Amino acid sequence: MRYLPKSPTDREQMLREIGVSSIDEFFAAIPAEYRLKRDLKVPRQMSESEIIDYFRQRSQENAAGYAVFLGAGAYHHYRPVIIDALVQRGEFLTSYTPYQAEITQGTLQAIFEFQTMICELTGMDIANASMYDGSTGAAEAILMAMRVTGREHSVIAKTVHPEYREVIHTYLHHRGLPMVTVGYAEESGAINLDELDRAITSDAACVLIQSPNFLGSVEDVAAIAEIAHNKGALLVVSIAEALSLGIVKPPAEADIVSLEAQSFGVPLGFGGPYDGVLAAKEKYVRQMPGRLVGETKDKNGKRGYVLTLSTREQHIRREKATSNICTNQALVALMSTIYMDVYGREGLKELATQNLAKAHYAANQFGKKATILFPKAKRFNEFVVQTKQDPHGANDRLLEKKIIGGLPLKRFYPELGNAALWCCTEMNTREQIDAALEAVQA
Repeated sequence: MRYLPKSPTDREQMLREIGVSSIDEFFAAIPAEYRLKRDLKVPRQMSESEIIDYFRQRSQENAAGYAVFLGAGAYHHYRPVIIDALVQRGEFLTSYTPYQAEITQGTLQAIFEFQTMICELTGMDIANASMYDGSTGAAEAILMAMRVTGREHSVIAKTVHPEYREVIHTYLHHRGLPMVTVGYAEESGAINLDELDRAITSDAACVLIQSPNFLGSVEDVAAIAEIAHNKGALLVVSIAEALSLGIVKPPAEADIVSLEAQSFGVPLGFGGPYDGVLAAKEKYVRQMPGRLVGETKDKNGKRGYVLTLSTREQHIRREKATSNICTNQALVALMSTIYMDVYGREGLKELATQNLAKAHYAANQFGKKATILFPKAKRFNEFVVQTKQDPHGANDRLLEKKIIGGLPLKRFYPELGNAALWCCTEMNTREQIDAALEAVQA
């Protein structure tokens, strides 16, 4: 009755209100040959205790108890238990758009703190209240650059996450907006600067790179910014692994930064929902999509928070709006806010250092038995391993050992052959790394 609360008496009353005497009479308008004359072939109903037991058994079939070396835009980090305890409070879990500032000060303050910490991390002046995810955030950053510059072309590094590039293509293709892809250097896995210089034309609104990029290499943001700015284009930096900012220099030379904040306390959750971020130089604030929360004072001089600079279609003429379908992920962004608060500046640095050290150890160990591609790359927590065997076969063996291996790259980068992208986070132990190498060797 908890799940199907309509009793026979309830159904009889509903039929009387409609003006029919039975279910058959209710469906009489449907030709008889299209009506089902038997019971549905579904399993018998289960009690609440049986349902809970069923899902506990199914959960054991997931990655619980597995060592995870899979990254590529979704990262296996530890989530402090305080996150779920706080985000499930009613005032956060059930809150809606904070238009009425007088009754949503808590939500607005949390968003303001989120924006502030994102600015500190990225080296930007302003950040919005979050986007749908990293891929749509990158696409919105390109459209924002086009509004700023009045140009319609974009130059995108091939080392940007392939799925991000697919989302961007969807955004641009159906608007008739051209995009050019620039390859990577064989030694470093970073964007090819000479090719980039040739690709930027007078119509280019922006250059989009990812750093650390999809192949694990940290890009030279300053050099890329100089090339882009010399030709009047903006630089957009996409960051898929937010924790890298604990140790990697912020991309302060960029004009716009798009960030996937999943690493900051958001569960992997089969790919979503995550929370994207858009941050930029202050002079571009009027072209930024999404919500921004500002700090002000009320008539009594007390500090308060409000939505500000709202360039959404609800507030201004539709043709001038910068809003979009991925305006905000407030509850998920709150997870990231709590995560950053819990760890703080030094905690994030320590976590990032652990990721760097473990990836360095793993790459060195794998390099003894396989080929580590892009030997001159500056890396954070991901690296590319090339083996003689197809990595799918190695991953099958790894699963038997309760190890989730790296991402095979052939479908994205066929020129790399039997290569896979491996990731190490603070969750991976030395024993797990050694066991993974042994299983791959086998």
